[in-house]
Amino acid sequence: MYTQYFKDYSPALGRDMECKVYGHAGRPVLFIPCQDGRFFDFENFHMADVWSPWIESGQVMVFSVDTMDAESWSNKWDDPYWRIRRYEQWIAYIVDELVPFMRAWANERNGWDGDPGILVFGASLGATHAANLYFRFPGVFDRLLALSGIYTAEYGFDGYMDEVVYRNSPVHYLENMPLDHPYIGLYNQNKGVICVGQGAWEQPDTTRRVAQICADKDIHLWVDFWGWDVNHDWPWWYKQVEYFLPYLLED
Repeated sequence: MYTQYFKDYSPALGRDMECKVYGHAGRPVLFIPCQDGRFFDFENFHMADVWSPWIESGQVMVFSVDTMDAESWSNKWDDPYWRIRRYEQWIAYIVDELVPFMRAWANERNGWDGDPGILVFGASLGATHAANLYFRFPGVFDRLLALSGIYTAEYGFDGYMDEVVYRNSPVHYLENMPLDHPYIGLYNQNKGVICVGQGAWEQPDTTRRVAQICADKDIHLWVDFWGWDVNHDWPWWYKQVEYFLPYLLED
């Protein structure tokens, strides 16, 4: 498997950020690690092995990045006003800095000349971030695979709410999205999957809220609830990737 490591300064975050690319060709995929995770988790937790058939065949190239959870969602003892703004800086890093890099890399490797859509993927809190990117930027991220996420910013910011928390809390901004909002048309041109089990450590309540919101607003999203034996853990996420990825990679 072709891989390459990068470390570059991020103006949005004011610090160096690391990432690793897996694959030589295909659709760009953004992998967001679990809570407090690092770019090397895609490999260290053997998710690269699960994706290997699609990577080796040139269908996808995966960009695995660092989170900023330790300075934002997980840092419960610090001021939530600044924590959510640090998270928004991470969003700016992803959209304004990493996405152009991913698109340029994909164009060079595939001979494309345009702005390829990006599949965003994560599990646990990585799924929370992935879904937020998909819903906030449907012109950038046209595929979503979110496994075992929580889709409210209340998880990271408890009772605190301001305009920046709101814009990063999918169940809140989707509930208030007008039926004629242009994003709904974009969602329905794209493909998204949100999946959760109902076993140990899973928290399916906000997934149910997303499912109801999508039904009410005619947003086409595959929301899937797996069984009571399905736990919040890597072996189940491996199975879910194998199950859903062929659907997401169809034209």
